[in-house]
Amino acid sequence: MIGMADTIMVSRVGEAAVSAVSLVDSISVLLVQLFTAFSTGGAVIVSQYLGRKDKENAIGASRNLIYISSLIAAVIALFMLAFKDSVIDIVFGSISEDVRGYTSDYFTPILLSYPALAFFESLTAISRSEGKTARTMAASVIMNAINIFGNAALIYVFNLGPLGAGISSLTSRIIGCLFMFSLMYRKTEELSLIGLTKGPLSFSMIKRILRIAIPAGIESTLFHVGKILVQSLIATLGTAQIAINAVVMNFNSYSNIPGNGINLALITIVGQCRGKENFKDIKYYTRLLMLLVYASTLLITVPLYIFTPEVVALYGLESASIAEAVPIARGCLIACLIIWPFAFTLPNTLKATGDVKFIMVVSLLSMWLFRVSLAYVLIKFFSLKVDGVWYAMYVDWLVRGALYYARYKSGRWKSLKVI
Repeated sequence: MIGMADTIMVSRVGEAAVSAVSLVDSISVLLVQLFTAFSTGGAVIVSQYLGRKDKENAIGASRNLIYISSLIAAVIALFMLAFKDSVIDIVFGSISEDVRGYTSDYFTPILLSYPALAFFESLTAISRSEGKTARTMAASVIMNAINIFGNAALIYVFNLGPLGAGISSLTSRIIGCLFMFSLMYRKTEELSLIGLTKGPLSFSMIKRILRIAIPAGIESTLFHVGKILVQSLIATLGTAQIAINAVVMNFNSYSNIPGNGINLALITIVGQCRGKENFKDIKYYTRLLMLLVYASTLLITVPLYIFTPEVVALYGLESASIAEAVPIARGCLIACLIIWPFAFTLPNTLKATGDVKFIMVVSLLSMWLFRVSLAYVLIKFFSLKVDGVWYAMYVDWLVRGALYYARYKSGRWKSLKVI
């Protein structure tokens, strides 16, 4: 939602500003997914220990998750800050000077926000493992409120454009992190953070977390590297096509909000069931939560489909760009409803049981064979525009969803152990 608000509210500056935010967000999503991979690894380990009623190891796993994820985020942020301009040149190549200037402005505060975001992701993963999700929802509401009001002041009043949007995002993430930390730094907390700086630092626990996090991180990182390559391909089509793609990406994010929330719940629930070796409940909750993803996605996609022209108009695109974006956005809504749950919800059952290497292999092969290669073919040889990127992505979803379903039905994940 923070990225969506930045895109919409900066649109009054023009298509160049929308394009800049979109380009930075394509890198940001890559790194956010890396942080999420570590939090997922921690959530799986913590959930399985809680399912086994092993509180001591659950506390150790949660603390070592915070140590490793925060350290990696800080190193990444410092490195990319030092080579920011080179990163922009290498990743996005020949973009117009106004887009490049806005991209540089927005990138700096977003990079500074990564350590706070990684800490926040770890804290929310621990809370979800405990089943305390009301606080993560409250933190998200607070962060989005701060971001929206900050955007209103810095973009509309102080005319800072994308830089103002970036500063608002940085502020909201720091405050969200502090909010979560204050709630978890209490004696009554099951996995209390009191004494966090005293350890214990456990390399064996970090190793368990990394057994899940590294394959998941490789998968998500290379997956989004592929997305960035596709974004670079889109950048060659011009500013208008970049802006259209940004709008459709936001539609994709809207329709996936309930599914992504349920995906996180699925990891916690299946992880606790796996800790008890309760395979019957794993299958029951997987079916139940898949149905919930379909039902909740339907509730969002239907009104969005009906009012697509009105929503697209909010982004400040030119009339020709709006006409081109509407059918692409509607096609995305249909694919998100029908195909997306098998490609992105079902694998969370496999992740929670430790079957992360299979997911990594399938994700990477499908990504590079279909989403990246097919997109290049459709654009370079069949002269499609940004719609070719989305057609290639739907094929990617379909292939990986079919392979994940076959793996789940095989039952091979039952023999895997991570604790």
